[in-house]
Amino acid sequence: MATKLLSEFAIGEKGVVKTVSGEGRLRRRLFDMGVTPGAEILLRKKAPLGDPIEITIRSYELTLRKSEAELVSMEVKK
Repeated sequence: MATKLLSEFAIGEKGVVKTVSGEGRLRRRLFDMGVTPGAEILLRKKAPLGDPIEITIRSYELTLRKSEAELVSMEVKK
């Protein structure tokens, strides 16, 4: 399956988190919000300039900055 960053997803695209890069507080914050390896994500909306994005993860909606989404490596689901 194809792998790409969450920030590169198109609206309506689904995937599974493979890895979360970054360091310290930012990585911990993503983990605390449920962005962990194995979690399934659906990209729901993007702002006109692509920042922020809205995703559905673990049955709730979450808004992430593009800089945060660039830290999440995803496996694309068909």
